[in-house]
Amino acid sequence: MIEQLIALIVDESKWLTASLSCALAAVAVLLARYRRSGLPARRLTLAAMNLFFGVTVGAMAVGHLLAVTTKLASGTLEGPAPGFYVIGTALAVPSWWLAHHTRAVLASDDGRKRVTLVLNAWLAITLLALGLHNLPLAAPGFLNIGYAVHSGRFVGRALAGLAIVLGVALFIGSLVFLFSGQSFEQFRGV
Repeated sequence: MIEQLIALIVDESKWLTASLSCALAAVAVLLARYRRSGLPARRLTLAAMNLFFGVTVGAMAVGHLLAVTTKLASGTLEGPAPGFYVIGTALAVPSWWLAHHTRAVLASDDGRKRVTLVLNAWLAITLLALGLHNLPLAAPGFLNIGYAVHSGRFVGRALAGLAIVLGVALFIGSLVFLFSGQSFEQFRGV
């Protein structure tokens, strides 16, 4: 039983789907809760976009830290543990801060825009610094930044629409990866 749990924790093919599922559930709860609240659509949309990105990356970061800790404890970790913990923490802190920041976005008209921009940029740039293959995961952060600063209705709808299409594409891609049974390196052909 313990060996199966360890195998589940360190299996990277499951974390992306689990993270996206958590993010979609969080956004569904947010939208259901505030749908008839009278909040401006722009504010609710930005909050949902931030929550999706924050929970997705946050859950993946927690999974990363849990997998590193599990591999370290079982003696199977290959590579420097401090470096892996720095990567996980550099993603976990701003992502969960962004998810929590959703309340500020909902509470005020300006939504503390500077914090929104900084947290989304921090996450997106950190993901890209870890490799260009993270671009699909970083893209929602850039869309969130664009949505936070946009001024036209058409631009806002286009950015929100792109965020939805990207989220669906990421989820479908995660399912393909999940059912492939391959490691990330095998899946990428490395």
